[in-house]
Amino acid sequence: MRLLAAKGVKAIWLMASLILCACSAADVGPVNSHAEKAPPPSPEFVTDRGDDGSMVVGLAFSGGGVRASAFSYGVLRALDEIIVDQKPYERTMIDNVRMISGVSGGAITAAYFGYRGRDDYRDFDERFLFQHAEASMETSLASPFSLSRAVAGGVNDRNTFARWLNDNLFDGADFTRFKWTNAPSLWISASDIYNRTPFLFSYDTFAALCSDLDKLKISDAVAASAAVPVVFAPVVLAASKQDCGYRHPAWLKGALSGSNPSLRLTAYANALDSYHAEDGIKFVRLMDGGLTDNLGITGFVLERSASKTPHGPLSAEQAVKLRHFLFIVADAGRGQTEDWGASIRGPWLAPLVEAAIDTGMTSSSRHALDALNFAVERWKERVVAYRCGLPLETVRRIRGSADGWDCRKVDFRVEHLEFADLEPNVASSLNRVETRLSLPREQVELLIEAGKTVVHRSAAVKQVVDDVRRVAGVTGRE
Repeated sequence: MRLLAAKGVKAIWLMASLILCACSAADVGPVNSHAEKAPPPSPEFVTDRGDDGSMVVGLAFSGGGVRASAFSYGVLRALDEIIVDQKPYERTMIDNVRMISGVSGGAITAAYFGYRGRDDYRDFDERFLFQHAEASMETSLASPFSLSRAVAGGVNDRNTFARWLNDNLFDGADFTRFKWTNAPSLWISASDIYNRTPFLFSYDTFAALCSDLDKLKISDAVAASAAVPVVFAPVVLAASKQDCGYRHPAWLKGALSGSNPSLRLTAYANALDSYHAEDGIKFVRLMDGGLTDNLGITGFVLERSASKTPHGPLSAEQAVKLRHFLFIVADAGRGQTEDWGASIRGPWLAPLVEAAIDTGMTSSSRHALDALNFAVERWKERVVAYRCGLPLETVRRIRGSADGWDCRKVDFRVEHLEFADLEPNVASSLNRVETRLSLPREQVELLIEAGKTVVHRSAAVKQVVDDVRRVAGVTGRE
């Protein structure tokens, strides 16, 4: 009996310890603040740099931890090496990036580019990729503290990775730092695990929350985008029910009324409605954006679906000047590396769970790519119809001349860059790189080089660049 009593006391003590640990002030937010006045809506069009406008580049960076961060950084550096014009000043493909989006590991790269700009992002490798951000985190479930935190919703809170990002990478910056001259539209996405939808860090979203996006820390948005379940607790936003004068924008009204055929947009509209409705949710819980979109294409797809014009998110002038729209998806997803397909036994629990997750995400990504290609093709049809319906005097006003004008001569492409584009032995090595927030330097360097290589080998990129350079009269090196 004494032994049983002792065991009972020990069990009670352990349970109490777990409860106390679980209740110990996990800092999950809310990370946003209330706005007395409804913030302005998201910009209707991407920025116009005032160049000839013949090429517009969009970028989407997938999830995958530092594997994705390094691969997408390599893509950026390759685009930075390709000269597309020399008059009145030298421009590379980076100067033509008008929209950039990212999720999870890819969101870190996208956000840093948005924070530092076209000329100062190049130290991303030294400031993040070669650092050991995981040192700020609890990465083991061996301790009672970590186990209790996991049971309570997540081992790590804002005091770990989010704080590291804020102190070491984004320097305490908020979203106002994305507003430099001619900055591209930047979309960071997470997952709203209550509404089961993507969550876009946009002005439309925060207007529905009666919250000021400009005051949000970049680090909190990026940490939410990369908040893998159990490893991290959900990042929390407050959905204020105080009246700030918010009114549904036209696209949201249309989606709620059922007049928009896009199921993705309708689900997103219902989520935004739940943030503001009196009987809606009071707190939004965000987790890894890869749960709903591991390619990082949500921002573009939603902006295009919500557009009131046939050419948005391009302006009317951009639609007329355009020769090439190139949307590059940098996908750091891993191919199959396991060998249990050759055996009747296995896989055991851990690889089985991993395989189940990878199956769902890979299948979802294939559907997303198909939908993206279809959406871009439909968009091209609408842009061509718009261009062909314009009077010549409008064309002359925008282009300066109607000489050589062909309303149908415009090219829209989606280019999916992945490890499979590389030599089999290189792809095999990359497919074995873990999904972590810190990696060995040699793996990071291999991933950066892989990102550069897939861009330079891309037939679609080469065709677009060759045509733009020919028209611009560019000579010499890329």
